[in-house]
Amino acid sequence: MWPLLSNVKRSSRYAGCEYGVIPPKDGNSIVRFCLAFPDVYEIGMSYLGFQILYFLLKTLPCGDADRVYCPWTDLEEQMRARETPLTSLESGRPLREFDVVGFTLQYELSYTNILTMLDLGRIPLHSADRGENDPLVAAGGVGALSPEPLAPFIDFFCVGDGEELLPEVITLLSGAKGLSRRGKLELLSELEGVYVPSLVECDVGEGGVSFRSAAGKRVALPVRRRIVESLDDAFFPEMLLVPSGGIVHDRVAVELFRGCTRGCRFCQAGMVTRPVRERSVRPLAERIVSLVEKTGWEEVGLLSLASCDYSGIGELVRELSPMLAEKNVKLSLPSLRMDAFSVNLAAEMESMRRGGITFAPEAGTQRLRDVINKGVSEEDFENSLRAAFTKGWDRVKLYFMMGLPTETDEDLDGIVRLTERAYSIGKGIKKRVEVAVSVAGFVPKPHTPFQWEAQLSVDELRRRGRYVKNRLNEVGRGKISLKYHEPEQSFMEGVFARGDRRLAPVLLAAWRKGARFDGWTETFSFSRWMEAFEECGVDPHGYVSRERSPDEGLPWDHISAGVTKEFLWRERLRSREETLSPDCREDGKCATCGAACLACGACFPPSQEGGAPRA
Repeated sequence: MWPLLSNVKRSSRYAGCEYGVIPPKDGNSIVRFCLAFPDVYEIGMSYLGFQILYFLLKTLPCGDADRVYCPWTDLEEQMRARETPLTSLESGRPLREFDVVGFTLQYELSYTNILTMLDLGRIPLHSADRGENDPLVAAGGVGALSPEPLAPFIDFFCVGDGEELLPEVITLLSGAKGLSRRGKLELLSELEGVYVPSLVECDVGEGGVSFRSAAGKRVALPVRRRIVESLDDAFFPEMLLVPSGGIVHDRVAVELFRGCTRGCRFCQAGMVTRPVRERSVRPLAERIVSLVEKTGWEEVGLLSLASCDYSGIGELVRELSPMLAEKNVKLSLPSLRMDAFSVNLAAEMESMRRGGITFAPEAGTQRLRDVINKGVSEEDFENSLRAAFTKGWDRVKLYFMMGLPTETDEDLDGIVRLTERAYSIGKGIKKRVEVAVSVAGFVPKPHTPFQWEAQLSVDELRRRGRYVKNRLNEVGRGKISLKYHEPEQSFMEGVFARGDRRLAPVLLAAWRKGARFDGWTETFSFSRWMEAFEECGVDPHGYVSRERSPDEGLPWDHISAGVTKEFLWRERLRSREETLSPDCREDGKCATCGAACLACGACFPPSQEGGAPRA
């Protein structure tokens, strides 16, 4: 591939040779696994989970790992013109020569890139067309919790925490080298957390979607998500790969904890990663110091769904503060809950370099925040902003959603009012203040209380986006920046997030028409997708524009994320009542979500409110 790189943008994407790479292993029993990220290098290298799996596979006696990222369109064009196959980054091995090619599914609009990578790797696109000499094609990540649009293309899905499941997959495949492709898949289907679509038949009727084992097979349904019980005992690498070029998040990244019990009703990540599991402060601090020294990075990202919900956040910052200040290393806290950020924590960070800070009120009014179970008051909002500006921040980003259930224009006005208030508070403390607003269209996701909701149309999302933009221009007078997602992309995300197997031909048709990198504005074409839907006789609005009934079979009912359907339905009813549900970690009460919390220890019988459907 090297001769092609002189004619492409950002050739460093394909160079490899990163600091920290481990040489390939030799041996007939080794399972050669190619980790495939269906987006460009600078995005894939920013994803901590990808790095964890790379080093995990390297430590397994019978496993080995290479990586591959999706080539940008300029390189794809040259590869096709010169008939050059896609190869892995480390060893330059063609994709079709691996035992397994495993994709991570983080975003629905990257699915066409999976087809690009398979095709460039000379691997048949459909599972049914692959022969004994072709690799098994796997997929994991959050997309595996609603896998049906990709089912015809993927041999098996890994559902849940990869650190828990992947070693079992590798051990099984190492001992099954002499078996047929079908035999390997049947064995894999017996592992908890593995879903093999070819062994499960799907029917779509008036009652929704239903699943059953294929003829002559016995598959345990639902497939249950695998869960790492203790993060202290879970694998975490002692080194991270340092990129060969600039990436989106160029920093040491560590995970503080996994899971969330705040219960935001729109949040898929918070629902599907339960229960909460934390890393202990002292070993975490030691790991951070070691990684900074080994990699030379000048920023540390403390990752979780809400960093300040980590019970040891204050202690951890105190541990890190002297070292970070001495080395001029910046501490990065992702989006923070506005009721969790305290003046004390800001004071702990005062001696360190600070970047911008992001808060996520999500909705502009208290009423709508109660609907989505975002327990944040305007007093919390103002106190958190004062703390941030007083302790040295001058750049604040606010994240909102539009199109949430029951939203009105009054709620949109609330976004403008809160933003204006943030700027006013900042100017009262600092001479120079930047307030950036990001507004995303709400997309109902599987395994959440809003999985039954209708999604706003493209036209209505566009109207609301323009409404907020015009109102901010009136009050901000150029002092407040706004970014909002294209409504057509939100529509397509919603279609594939809650889609079924009937979308697979549409995906293939759009890809053949040139669909690539659909999450990128410059390459996304809505008209191309609409043509594909029409050719395949599939109505995309049926997936997003209607409210689903409580007894309807959903395309992801055969996958269990841990939370029960009864719990999700109760939460949906509570949203209509604008009633908050407590955080069971904070209040010592179990919300009976079904995730079998390992730490709480306090439970009470499930609420009898509402007529929840059976799981």
